[in-house]
Amino acid sequence: MSKKESNLKNMFIALLVITFIASASLGGIYELTKEPIAAAKLEKKNSAIRQVIPEFDNSPTDDIYKKAVNGDTLYFYPGTKGGEPVGTAVETFSNLGFSGEIKIMVGFLPDGTINDVAVLEHAETPGLGDKMERKKSDWSLQFQGKNPESFRLSVKKDGGDVDAITASTISSRAFCDAVERAYEAFRSINQNK
Repeated sequence: MSKKESNLKNMFIALLVITFIASASLGGIYELTKEPIAAAKLEKKNSAIRQVIPEFDNSPTDDIYKKAVNGDTLYFYPGTKGGEPVGTAVETFSNLGFSGEIKIMVGFLPDGTINDVAVLEHAETPGLGDKMERKKSDWSLQFQGKNPESFRLSVKKDGGDVDAITASTISSRAFCDAVERAYEAFRSINQNK
């Protein structure tokens, strides 16, 4: 067997074949994993809704409504029991995180009091900003039972009522920003009802 001479044409064909095989493999893997990833995200969202609002007997994801805010969208998941509202879960965001966007779910009782909060997505620094997650620390518990009418949703360093995560003031500010955004939208929608 003769050895092929290395020239531009042969290198181009080899690169083209390798690129085609790699892209076809990636496309195939994407198609195989697309639905399980979507199902996992939906389950995470449903779990967060169950965590942040009191027990309900409807399907909040079926009653979803949304509101455009700051070039993005907030999603509202109203929970009812026996036809009476028990709370609303608001999927909110902040682009002010140390490592970019933070997405959280905030649960409001009908009077606007924060029932609970849950982190959906973030890329904050492990061991520092990720302490906003309940499994990493109990930092987010300070929001439970607080009404933003009297509880200032900013860190104490900025004149607010929120204790910042140690060495993660930027992440704490972003979290407060997301909660404040959710509250303002929740309040404006409820005033228009």
